[in-house]
Amino acid sequence: MATATTASMTSSTDQEYDRLNDAKLFDDSKLGVKGLVDSGVASIPRFFIHPSETLSDLKTISQVERDIIPTIDLSGVDSNSRSKIVEQISSASREFGFFQIVNHGVSVEVMEQMIGGIKGLHEQSPEEKTRWYRRDMGTGVAIFSNFDLFHSKAASWRDTLQVYLGPTLPELQEIPEICRNELLEWNIQTKRVAELLMELLCEGVRLDAGRLKEMTCLEGRTMVGHYYPCCPQPDLTVGIASHTDPGVVTVLLQDDIGGLQVKYNGEWVDVKPVPGALVINVGDILQIMSNDEYKSVEHRVLANPHREPRVSIAVFFNPSDRVSLFGPLPELISSQKPAQYRQFTMEDYLKRFLSRELDGKSLANHYKL
Repeated sequence: MATATTASMTSSTDQEYDRLNDAKLFDDSKLGVKGLVDSGVASIPRFFIHPSETLSDLKTISQVERDIIPTIDLSGVDSNSRSKIVEQISSASREFGFFQIVNHGVSVEVMEQMIGGIKGLHEQSPEEKTRWYRRDMGTGVAIFSNFDLFHSKAASWRDTLQVYLGPTLPELQEIPEICRNELLEWNIQTKRVAELLMELLCEGVRLDAGRLKEMTCLEGRTMVGHYYPCCPQPDLTVGIASHTDPGVVTVLLQDDIGGLQVKYNGEWVDVKPVPGALVINVGDILQIMSNDEYKSVEHRVLANPHREPRVSIAVFFNPSDRVSLFGPLPELISSQKPAQYRQFTMEDYLKRFLSRELDGKSLANHYKL
């Protein structure tokens, strides 16, 4: 089935090319990008090829010789070192919107088991994965390729497991058994890490440490387990297109292959894998609530040129309160710095995010005053 689908997707001429039809054939196959790779494709289907401006950008990456994304050691966070750690996190969130943390309390064993569970899931037989291959998140669990497949300019070379972790977990039988225990443990561990980070981020702008927790920012949690198989033409596509995250905070576990990049001063820089580290980034909602004290920045993942697949797991933290109004926090508004954004409900915010293409334009711009 993969070979027939691939042939159909790559045979169209410029005059008769129907992107939507080819994308639908690909999605209906329920094989994902992994299925294309397993079929032995030597060239990627046309709807994965990105526009010339994106491809040009890929070829002009600044070769930064030093690691500029900070790695912050959390050991001593409950001691006299806390104020120093708060300053480091606050500074990184203002300048880069990204940082890595070590000595965060999650064991290397748990991290390796989580990566192994997600890798194992994506490498199951098509027959095993078909049960979860869907775009409807009604059960809280789905496998798919590109959530914006049908309204993006071009698809990206990855498959994804998505699970709603909170405020309520899916029924256990809906979570694939091959990664179920690992995912349940990861939910506990990342929530604990995020709670500490939100405290430190609050303290960094002189807010009460529990302010974000009180606003339910720990409760709305979505996990994505991305799988990036080897791409035969990595210069023609990407793993994830440039975008900002819509939420409050993202906690990311990446393997040692690399490919994650952050835009800094108009140039792309690598977030190089650090053994035992978690990658943390500011989302659009936190930028808005901080009244632009913290930055939500563009980032992307390059297509994987390596034979070994790349795996990463992100947990997005959002307010679970969908009806209250959100905007710049009153404590961070003054005559010297008035509110930079109008207020909105999470229901409206998420509806806008899910109806648009994943691209570099921050959703925060929509609410800018």
